[in-house]
Order: sequence, then structure tokens, then C-alpha cells
Amino acid sequence: MRNPRLPSETELKPGMLLVAAPNLLDPNFKRSVVLLCEHSDTGSFGLILNQDITVEMSELLENAVHVGGPVQMDTLYFLHRFGSDVDGTVEVCQDVFWGGEFQNLQDAIKKEEVTKSDVRFYLGYAGWTEGQLEEEVEANGWILTQGSSNLVFDTDSSALWREVMIRLGGEFALLANYPDEPLLN
Repeated sequence: MRNPRLPSETELKPGMLLVAAPNLLDPNFKRSVVLLCEHSDTGSFGLILNQDITVEMSELLENAVHVGGPVQMDTLYFLHRFGSDVDGTVEVCQDVFWGGEFQNLQDAIKKEEVTKSDVRFYLGYAGWTEGQLEEEVEANGWILTQGSSNLVFDTDSSALWREVMIRLGGEFALLANYPDEPLLN
């Protein structure tokens, strides 16, 4: 049963943002915004857009790195704006591309053809088995909305959850100010 409070566009598909409901307390996903990169009958794959981590910047040519999710934290993923300029890339939503040949991206970075606002790096990913994500959405753990290049690349990751909630409007905008620990208020 679809939650009547959710925005009308709630189909799970690549390019959707999974916005953690304020009551989602799992420390891996609390106040997170996940870009769904892949969704099929066998499971789902996404990257958390708003959990930054600190790494040796020289290792990634001085680009910010984010926690993509709690699975395979030793694996690097990236989102970018370069489309077919990076071989093997997958378009997730308009002007947001996932993966591809890392060497192509490294070459563009070395040639200074890439700015920090053109690419995001992620260690690990968020994954769901068959039917698991649908169950979490049905249980009101996630609010769904369409992703955009602006939200992925141009919005400060520390403000992303709040910004998406405000953009959703109505009661979601009110929830944007919902305290982290409501019992402490």
C-alpha cells in the first residue's frame, strides 16, 4: 500500500533519491540521501550522497570522498557529469552518470578538464536484496523523489537532506527542522 503522504512520483528506478525519513534511526542511513543507481527484481544499488569522509586527497587527485554506503567500503565508485566521455558509464538520471573507465576520468583530472563540482567519489555502496527496498519504502523508512544533477553535484552534502525535504514542500518542509533527538527537546 502506497503511503498517501508520499509525493506522487514514488516508482523505484535509477535516478530516484531515497530520502531517509526522520524516524529512520539506522546509523548507516540516518538523515541520508541515497541516489538509486540500479534497481531490478534481484535487488538495488545506491550511493549515499551526504556522508563525507576524510582520506588522503593526493590519492584521489584532491577531490572530496563520501561514504557510498556500508557495503564493500574498500571499493571506489564515482558519479560524474561527463557522459560518454568516460567509457562504460551508465546514465542514472539527466546529467548524472555512474562509473566507467576510471583511467579516462583520471586523465581528464590530470589535464585539469574536470572541476570538483563535476565528479564525486564514494567508498562502498548501499545495497538491498530482492524486495528489501520495496519493504523499507512501504514501511515509510524512505521518501522518494527524482534526483537531479544540481542536488548531486551542486548542493553542499551537509545540507542535502534538509534541502531535499524543503524542496518536497508541505509537511516534508516542516520535517526538515525535525530535531535529531526529539526526546532531548
